[in-house]
Amino acid sequence: MTTSPNSAIQTAKQHFEILDGLRGIAALAVVIFHFMEWIFTDPSQNFIGHGFLAVDFFFCLSGFVIGYAYDDRIAKMGLRKFFTARIIRLHPLVIAGSILGVLAFLFDPFGGHLELYSTGKIILAFICSIFMIPLPVIANRGFNLFSFNAPAWSLFWEYIANIIYALVLYRVRRNYLLFLTILAAAAICFVAYNSGNLLGGWSGSTFWDGFARISYSFLAGLLIYRSNWIIKNNLGFIGLSGLLLLAFIMPFSEWNWLTEPLIVLLYFPLLISLGAGAVLKPALKKVCVFSGNICYPLYMTHYAVLWMFGNYYINYKPNTNQLILIIVPSIIFLVGFAYLVMVVYDIPLRKYLSRKWIK
Repeated sequence: MTTSPNSAIQTAKQHFEILDGLRGIAALAVVIFHFMEWIFTDPSQNFIGHGFLAVDFFFCLSGFVIGYAYDDRIAKMGLRKFFTARIIRLHPLVIAGSILGVLAFLFDPFGGHLELYSTGKIILAFICSIFMIPLPVIANRGFNLFSFNAPAWSLFWEYIANIIYALVLYRVRRNYLLFLTILAAAAICFVAYNSGNLLGGWSGSTFWDGFARISYSFLAGLLIYRSNWIIKNNLGFIGLSGLLLLAFIMPFSEWNWLTEPLIVLLYFPLLISLGAGAVLKPALKKVCVFSGNICYPLYMTHYAVLWMFGNYYINYKPNTNQLILIIVPSIIFLVGFAYLVMVVYDIPLRKYLSRKWIK
């Protein structure tokens, strides 16, 4: 692999449909994990107890995609257009998720305890959620960084990574990028050893764990792109989806401080390399495109329902059969709702803002 990363990758494939498909599989795993963590408070009993590692896969994939999309043109387009493009891509669903979250908080039929919070605190938490300012002050929302849309914590770090990329990383040579990635790997190992796992980043008390997680995985994805570490293979979308799911259903154990960093440091970058080099069967192209399109809307809109489900579960303790009848239709509903939000709100708004602001 002696040719330049840009020419080699763009000649081989203009779009990485399998990586899009894997992104959707990871988002679905996150949704299932969030349902299951209400039921199995002991993660060792949760069949998808490592579903939270999907966030690290997102971060690694993001580094790869940002490098692929912008390395050869960010200098020409300039910082203003880059930041505008990223805000248009990401922020409409940040706002939508915040609105859904505050509505679920105010009108949850199964709980909420609004009397514990002043109107001013609720408004402040909502404004901070809209503008991506961490404010872990709502106890009934687990002191999440973003009280009304818990998954937004990873978007906060995604914004930080994009800013650092535009200001610094796009200029950094590959050798220095490798050095930074090794430093970030050390930080991941420290966090895992100190906390016993890599579950942190979403709350005020684990805030800096999120920085370690985005630092390594984003840098690793960027390094994969710039080094052209693309592994040609015939695993296809189905095979790679199975390999990705193995990371999420990996059993919890006392060795999490070791197994989780190995997944993040080695396994996910390997899957990115394999996904970029895999051959997609034409029959699965539409599945991958849909999966990639629905990933971000699903990730950013599902958690309002999760809080209501959690309060229902705590209050009524449904049995296994009842849970199946609740969770399976709920997941189908959330996918359908995410598609509706994407088609009716996100895509039209992004097109409008792109026409208005990017010329």
